[in-house]
Amino acid sequence: MMTLAVESATPPPVGRKKRWHETMLSKFPQGTFERIANVLAEGEVKTDFIRAAVERELKRRERKPKRRPRRRDDE
Repeated sequence: MMTLAVESATPPPVGRKKRWHETMLSKFPQGTFERIANVLAEGEVKTDFIRAAVERELKRRERKPKRRPRRRDDE
């Protein structure tokens, strides 16, 4: 018996490769977006600003040596 080739009714995906693989919804204090809008460079997007800020903070914290939390009996 011969197997027949079946074409899918759904075409293969076309377009750009996915750049942002993780998604997170966040809430900010009132006025945060206005503050961000006031410091954005011309043509800069708020989402890019937030991504860059998170990346800077991650690098800063990853550079810092980890400190041992103080215990009450250490005083």
